[in-house]
Amino acid sequence: MNRRTRILVLLPALGLFAFLLMWAVVDLPDFGDYVGPYGYLLNHVVVPERHMTNVVTAVVFDYRGFDTMGEEFILFGAVTGVVLLLRADERGEKDVGDAVGSDTVRVVGIVLAGATLLVGLWLIAFGFVTPGGGFQGGVIVAAAVFCVFLCSDFNAWRGVSSQKVLDPLEGLGAGGYVVIGLAALVAGFPFLTNELLGPGVPGTLQSGGVGPFVNWSVALAVTAAILVLFGEFLEEYIVPLATGGTNR
Repeated sequence: MNRRTRILVLLPALGLFAFLLMWAVVDLPDFGDYVGPYGYLLNHVVVPERHMTNVVTAVVFDYRGFDTMGEEFILFGAVTGVVLLLRADERGEKDVGDAVGSDTVRVVGIVLAGATLLVGLWLIAFGFVTPGGGFQGGVIVAAAVFCVFLCSDFNAWRGVSSQKVLDPLEGLGAGGYVVIGLAALVAGFPFLTNELLGPGVPGTLQSGGVGPFVNWSVALAVTAAILVLFGEFLEEYIVPLATGGTNR
């Protein structure tokens, strides 16, 4: 698909999206105006019922865990579609001479990458205890890996983001969510039930039942998906420029 065709396909979608966005914004309630009992109800029942101190994560990965599974597969499908568009031909391995020349940038960048990775893993691990979760933490972990490209070079990035590793990891994260739900069915519980491993102790890592495992599955899928997108865009736009080629 050439560039002109992509733009022609994109424009109607952008127009529809702009209309829906404006429609949604115009109909928003006033700031601070809360209607509906669900928030108050969940604040009272989540900890006694699910032993999760993060109410938002309890809703996402437990009360509406089946819906979240659909959202995860929407991400999986979107990434697959983008990859199919960008992988129009086979690209060979090329050395790209785009290394960052500043030692200060390289050192500070690597330190920031490590700190960002730590924050991302913390958000994932404690996502059902404190604010965080697999979606947020996955994005931050992917950003930490992307820092390797920003503070080093493309060849170093390629070394830590192999497509042969990321593609299976993305599938493993998405499939792991379903496997956890099926394990509950095999054990005689409802699909994706929280009770499969017992609720645990609130406020600790040993709480939330299967919630933490679902959380890590989502984090794995999100991290791999974003890195796959990063890699495809870099291969499509950065490598041709750095090697003297042109974009399709």
